[in-house]
Amino acid sequence: MAALLISGFMGMFSETALNMAIHDLINEFHISASTAQWLTTGYLLVLGILIPVSGLLIKRFPTRNLFITSLSFSIVGLLVAGVSPSFSVLLSGRMIQAVGTGLLLPLLFHTVLVLFPPAKRGTAMGLVGLVMMFAPALGPVSAGFIIEYLNWHMIFWIIIPFLVFAIVFGIAFLPNLTEISKHRIDMLSIVLSTIGFGGIVFGISYAGEREGWSSPVVLIALIAGIIALAVYIIRQLSIDEPVLYLQVFKRPMFTLGIIVTLFANIIIFSSNILLPLYMQGGLGLSASKAGLLLLPGGIINGIMSMVNGRIFDKYGPRGLVIGGFVISTIVVWLFSIISSFDSAYIIIFFYMLLMVSMSMVTTPSQTNGINQLDPSLYPDGTAMVNSMIQTSGAMGTAIAISILNGSKNAVLSQVNHPSGIDQAEAIVTGVQHAFAFAAFVSLAGFICSLFIKRVQVE
Repeated sequence: MAALLISGFMGMFSETALNMAIHDLINEFHISASTAQWLTTGYLLVLGILIPVSGLLIKRFPTRNLFITSLSFSIVGLLVAGVSPSFSVLLSGRMIQAVGTGLLLPLLFHTVLVLFPPAKRGTAMGLVGLVMMFAPALGPVSAGFIIEYLNWHMIFWIIIPFLVFAIVFGIAFLPNLTEISKHRIDMLSIVLSTIGFGGIVFGISYAGEREGWSSPVVLIALIAGIIALAVYIIRQLSIDEPVLYLQVFKRPMFTLGIIVTLFANIIIFSSNILLPLYMQGGLGLSASKAGLLLLPGGIINGIMSMVNGRIFDKYGPRGLVIGGFVISTIVVWLFSIISSFDSAYIIIFFYMLLMVSMSMVTTPSQTNGINQLDPSLYPDGTAMVNSMIQTSGAMGTAIAISILNGSKNAVLSQVNHPSGIDQAEAIVTGVQHAFAFAAFVSLAGFICSLFIKRVQVE
């Protein structure tokens, strides 16, 4: 677990740390902001393609081999990115690194399910939650100091020693946890999965980062992705050895856990993109100060994931998930009426409260749902959970940015020569409308949470 958690922490750290370097990369490589955003889009695209087939890989290959392979991809990707003399080389390194992360995250979830008995699984999953939430929150803040005192190349170099230690530690102590099966690889299913999940993740990410939902590129990607995914689902249900066993959705608590996770991640990712924009554009704070102010929310989310994991082991998920959505609905509604006169520290207090509420939802709902699966379906279940996390994260970011930009442009269109104050007020209005959407999402999550029941596992 130590080897896996260190690796997962550094993978999630690097996923967000590079965001702080975008401005420097634009100037150094003489590229546009939309081109630089491919560092995020490409990373998410690789994850969206690879994670759905991770269940098959976990069944076919020894745990130790997959772990070594995943870290090898990560280290090579970091080396390529660390020495990159051009943007194309940097992007290549970033996507190679994403292959390692795409293999590692499902393996981390699967290892927890195999190693820990159901009575202690919530605590273990809470520890994973600490890694999943604390590392992305620490990334931008740490990267800000690295860039200020060193340079953006060091964001990659500083991670490599930790991964080298983890791979040595894993070789020494990580056992093979799964009985290997000669599962037939259906290449047509993999092609359909690649087009389906990849098209949807790309379309959603592109919509949020560039031209909006009406862009032909977005529409083509989403339509192709949806059609391919529909054919993929039909094929998985009709062949004897599917790439992904969709029988996991016959378990009602697993399906409910997936739905609840989708709602929670839309709220988390939309808040994480909206609040920095609000504090910089609406309150006039610097990027570094905005990052520091958001850091406590990420820290407390990680800590409370462990605490709520223990509570789940003892009392089950129902009270936690229902209570979490009650709190989040109140908080995001309050965010929907914020103004440019509100104190940043009041916003941070409510952001911390929101992160506490989301930790009450994510770990318990995921763990409870996976507990309903047979052990043979654990790889498929973890693949679905991680696919949903990536897809809903891209979805939350894209929808939030689309609503914000639409509302902001509508406000500015009514002003002939908008001043700086007009710009700030337009951003605040956009943030308000985006959080109003998040409030509806949270309310939908609350309604779903009323049907959650504890899975009894021997």
